[in-house]
Amino acid sequence: MAGMRWDSMRVSPEGESTTPDDALFAQPPVVRTFDSPQFAGMTFYEVHAKSILNRVPAVSRVPFEWTINPYRGCSHACRYCFARNTHTYLDLGAGLDFDTKVVVKINAPDLLRRELARASWQGQPVAMGTNVDCYQRAEGRYRLMPGIIRALTKHANPFSILTKGSLILRDLELLVAAARVTDVSTAVSVGFVDQPLWRQVEPGTPNPLKRLEVCRTLNNAGVRCGVLMAPILPGLTDSPVQLAATVEAIAAAGATYVTPIVLHLRPGAREWFMSWLSATHPELMPRYRQMYAKSSYAPKTYQDDVCAQVRELAKAAGIGKPRTTDRTPAHNSGHRKLTPQAAVEPQQLSLLA
Repeated sequence: MAGMRWDSMRVSPEGESTTPDDALFAQPPVVRTFDSPQFAGMTFYEVHAKSILNRVPAVSRVPFEWTINPYRGCSHACRYCFARNTHTYLDLGAGLDFDTKVVVKINAPDLLRRELARASWQGQPVAMGTNVDCYQRAEGRYRLMPGIIRALTKHANPFSILTKGSLILRDLELLVAAARVTDVSTAVSVGFVDQPLWRQVEPGTPNPLKRLEVCRTLNNAGVRCGVLMAPILPGLTDSPVQLAATVEAIAAAGATYVTPIVLHLRPGAREWFMSWLSATHPELMPRYRQMYAKSSYAPKTYQDDVCAQVRELAKAAGIGKPRTTDRTPAHNSGHRKLTPQAAVEPQQLSLLA
């Protein structure tokens, strides 16, 4: 633990930060490892967060203003995860450290209850899973999400959840109860259904077909769920045949919408992904160097072309049309609805790890 940046960001007994910046954590972390197969090689840093409702900077191009992130780091280990560089803020690495050293905000539910009760809180929509997955494997042990969902439900506070995990179904009854009193939106992230590639690129995630089963189950229960078709990987998952196969699987799952998002490579993620690509698909390196030479995003003309193909495929497959089995509960929460992710330009959405 010595030398980690958060060790100098504690809160003094008087409640004043010991640094000019706001403290990330209110108490020093407790380090734990668990000798069990599902957590082999993992280290968990249990911390008490100073705050849990995070305001998104105004310059961010995302369709939400507030987020909750009970974890930092992610065992999904997706090669391309845009959030990797956030681990360097804690003097941890953006590569293997991000995959195996997870910060757990163990006071998240209690802290959220207090923050939602403040007179200054106006019940704005809250997004979860936009940085790292709130239903990654650690959630199976720490069980932070049930308390978070109950707190939001008590205050009829609208929220959305984006996940690559199947563990969200553990909380299905809580989500159904929340949807009765407020606006609840969920989405699963499935960029492709290629099985060998999934094992290489997203080694810690459930099978993409399992994620689509999650989508079907949520919708059948009356909890609205769509699919972020993300990321679409140039040269790996963007052929007409591959796009059609993925959209067909999404349609079969009964998704309420599909939003295509082409791979973007921010610092930290860029280096980690390119290292993997160089070792496994060296023939694609010149193309990637050219496409991402000037920006973290692929050229707009490429994005527009791929997204147009997906939209046409989705239209032909009937994605988004009302189904006779739709059971979305009516409610009168008094809150504005969350911005539908399908209506947002693809490059404006953050991509889940």
